[in-house]
Amino acid sequence: MNQDGVLGRKRVLTADISLGSFAAHVRAIADLGEAHRSSYVCCVNAHMTAEARDPGFASVVNGADLATADGMPVLYAMRLFHGVDQERVAGNDLLPALLSEAHARKLKVFLYGGRQEVLDAMVERAGREFPGIEVCGAYSPPFAALEEMDLAGDAERINASGAHLVFVSLGCPKQERWMAAMKGRVQGVMLGLGGAFLLYAGMDTRAPKWMRDLSLEWCYRLWLEPGRLWKRYLVTNSIFLGLFLKHGIHRLLGR
Repeated sequence: MNQDGVLGRKRVLTADISLGSFAAHVRAIADLGEAHRSSYVCCVNAHMTAEARDPGFASVVNGADLATADGMPVLYAMRLFHGVDQERVAGNDLLPALLSEAHARKLKVFLYGGRQEVLDAMVERAGREFPGIEVCGAYSPPFAALEEMDLAGDAERINASGAHLVFVSLGCPKQERWMAAMKGRVQGVMLGLGGAFLLYAGMDTRAPKWMRDLSLEWCYRLWLEPGRLWKRYLVTNSIFLGLFLKHGIHRLLGR
């Protein structure tokens, strides 16, 4: 165990997942930010695991300074294949926990991505819940492919703010690719938080805890937005299940 309480990593199907308690991850992330270390964090769920079948994207996820166990399917795979009872470290929970840690340590937070009205609502809530917290920037970039984004300008904007923690919401896999491209440019720790922005802004709701614990959060999301999500969840969950079964069979056969 290192000084942050994070034990190392275990490969779960396609991604190397960071080990350790939720609190240890919060401390480790805040420490990276406080040191202005150019780094990034991926929150790995079934969708990201499926996306990481692509070797290029797998290198992005596995090149992260931390890759947390965000989804319950990832935790089940960790438990079955490695015998590790890993605590869930979800982006939806990391965002408010890190705001609290930033408030306590007087760290600056930058919000990047999402719609401007979402960012405004997040800034308002953070100021209300953590009086005196310094949200040093909230920027909604123009929609564009990663190759067309102004990475140099974004890095300059973020670094000029003095940000320690950079919360990113561009959707998977774009936000993870953006963070990897910005490592070495942004002098702080970047976290890909996706839909956690909408949740914290009060513009989205989360599944009840019993559904989250049973790995049924996707059902709740599908019920809320069937037209947009049915294909994604059908494909993603099928791919994850296929990876899971393939790995399990290989282990049984001793391959």
